[in-house]
Amino acid sequence: MKKCLKGLALVLGLALAGTYGVCVQAMLTEEEQIAGRQQKSEAAEADDGPLIAIDPGHQGPGQDMSGVEPNGPGSDIMKARLATGTSGCVSGLDEYELDLDVSLKLRDELIKRGYRVIMTRETHDIDISNIERCQVANEAGADILLRIHANGSEDSSVSGALTAAPSSSNPYVSDIYEDCVKLADDLINAYCEATGLYNCGIWVTDDMTGINWSDMPVTILEMGFMTNPGDDAYMADEENQDIMVQGIANGVDAYFGR
Repeated sequence: MKKCLKGLALVLGLALAGTYGVCVQAMLTEEEQIAGRQQKSEAAEADDGPLIAIDPGHQGPGQDMSGVEPNGPGSDIMKARLATGTSGCVSGLDEYELDLDVSLKLRDELIKRGYRVIMTRETHDIDISNIERCQVANEAGADILLRIHANGSEDSSVSGALTAAPSSSNPYVSDIYEDCVKLADDLINAYCEATGLYNCGIWVTDDMTGINWSDMPVTILEMGFMTNPGDDAYMADEENQDIMVQGIANGVDAYFGR
């Protein structure tokens, strides 16, 4: 008999709980219900945020550096399909190492912020040309392409960061010129604000294969000069790399109005 009473009590309890839940929902104001639906909608959008393609510049040694490819679709100008990059005058790091270290941290930070991310490479042992890097982003339907590099100069006193963008008369990507400039501008300003590195501004160029083959807004970030002792030491420090990543991600947020 006691077991039957306990079972009945449990059934009644569950029924009351269900009724209570319905009553609570009914008691919510229209504004509260709309706010709840909006929160669910925003959460769904975060799972389907903009797709960011990250291209860590260069690659490890051992690749065939002799090949060439056209500078842009249909171009007669041929350029090397691979490049070695620069190296740190203080750190001893090769650029391809620094580029990937920062890019992997950037991937993780952008995912935390609700973006989707695709990488052109996640290893040093890869043979992938500048055109092929763009094709990875193009085929994925990425919203923007970030090409992560570091700079070099014969003059060790030259320092600072810059971004690259095409001109309005670029024969290959003039239709996305304005978006590329906005991306480059948002990125360099946020990056230099976060890091304190000198802002060299936007380098306008139509000679970059990794820009000319892109179907989406694209920029190259030259994070600093590895040939400058101050820049190189700064970029090699892992804690500073975290700051660099925050700056890049802030620039992405600015571009998307987040």
